[in-house]
This record gives sequence, structure tokens and C-alpha cells, in this order.
Amino acid sequence: MSKAWITEKLPEFVRDMLRDLCLSADILESQFAIFDRTSQLSFEVLHSLVGEEMNKGLLWRLKDTAHHLFRNDGKQLLAGQFLDWSIGYIFHETMKLKEDAYQQQNYGPWFRELMDQELPEEDHVISRELFQVVLQTTESIRREIARVRFFFARCRKLLGAYLEDQGENPLLGRFLFEQNALVRKFFGSDFEDFTRAVYRNQPEMLYVMAAQSLRQGGWMTHAAEAAGAAYELAPANPRVLREKQIVDTWMERMKA
Repeated sequence: MSKAWITEKLPEFVRDMLRDLCLSADILESQFAIFDRTSQLSFEVLHSLVGEEMNKGLLWRLKDTAHHLFRNDGKQLLAGQFLDWSIGYIFHETMKLKEDAYQQQNYGPWFRELMDQELPEEDHVISRELFQVVLQTTESIRREIARVRFFFARCRKLLGAYLEDQGENPLLGRFLFEQNALVRKFFGSDFEDFTRAVYRNQPEMLYVMAAQSLRQGGWMTHAAEAAGAAYELAPANPRVLREKQIVDTWMERMKA
């Protein structure tokens, strides 16, 4: 994979990194919420999220994309290096969670059954001692979840600083427009700070960029929605007016 090719694809890597980060956080936080209630995690969900060397899951692909992006963007920003390390840490902590969930899911019930059986004293003592390891696994999961949540929180703070030069990235704008609910869920109360960092004092440019990407992809109805949203925010912005005019012209041609 040449560096020139990576440089050319950087706008896509930016979009893919943020998309996969939001999706991974959504899946993991759903599992963490279940753990908070039941002290249980799904090994199957975590295994699918991580994947394997020959069949990489969403989180593994995110780690690879992060490496390609942050190590070849030419920015040399600490924010990028911090994000690269944080995403890698999330990946490795999730690998631990997957293994702990396997132990908990497969051996926890077996030891509980053994504890209820009439066993020779020596076997009962060994079962009780080994069952303590299962209980310790639950505590390990709790610590690993806390670390993953911590790093997702750091990523939310770092992304605005890293993406402050991406206000002209149509692919990013389109993602933020089309998957707005997912993005808002990930950023929570930090969403406004994030968009302000990327689009400065022109939040309408998110929708202009989205309309441009959608229009170029042939999705004219969605492009019209994005252009309309931009117009509602800043009807006097020349770039908003230009994009809306282009989209409206295409819509009229489609009706003819």
C-alpha cells in the first residue's frame, strides 16, 4: 500500500475512521449497559466486533484505518497520535473483554453447577478455589470497561482538534448528515463543540458538503434535503445559495 495512494484516500479514511469509531462505541456501550445491569457480556457480540486475522471485525478494521490515517496524514499533530494510540488501546482492551466474556460465559455456569453438587471434600475445595478466578474475571471486565469508556471519552475530546481542517471534506459532511443520530449519540453533549471545531462559525457548511457529495453520487432527493437544511441555517451564504441553485436545477430537470 503506497503512501501516495493513502494520501489520495485520506478524505475516505477520515470518514471511515469516524464512522467505525461511532459504530464500535455504539455496540460496545450497548454491551456495557447490559453488563451494568447483569454483570454479563456476550462473547459472540465481542468476537464479531473484533474478528480474526483472516476475517477482521469492525473494531479491527478501525484500528487499521486509524494507523493508515494518523501515520500518513502529514500533520504531525499530537491529537492524531493520541487518537491512534487511544483507538489501538480500545482494540486491545476489547480483545481482553472478549476472552474474559468467554471464560465467564462458558465456565461460570459450570462451576456454579459443581458448587451445588455433592462432591468429595477435596474436589469441593478445588472447585471453590477455581470459582474465585471466575469471580475475579468479572472484576477484570469491570476495570476493562472503565478503561474503554475512558478512551472513548478522550477520543470525543480529541476529534474536534484533529478534524478542524476537514470542513471541506464532502465525504465527512455527508456522513455527519446521513448518520446524524449515530454521531450525536456518540458525541453526546460534545456534539456542538465538535461541529464548531470542524465548521467554525459556519455550521451550514456541513450541509453544503453533504449536498455536494450526495449530488455527485446521484442522490438528488437527499442532496435537496441537505441543501435545504443549509439554506435554513444561512440563506445569505453565497456557497449555500450556489449549492441550492445547482441542486434545484437538477431537480427541475428530473421532473421535466
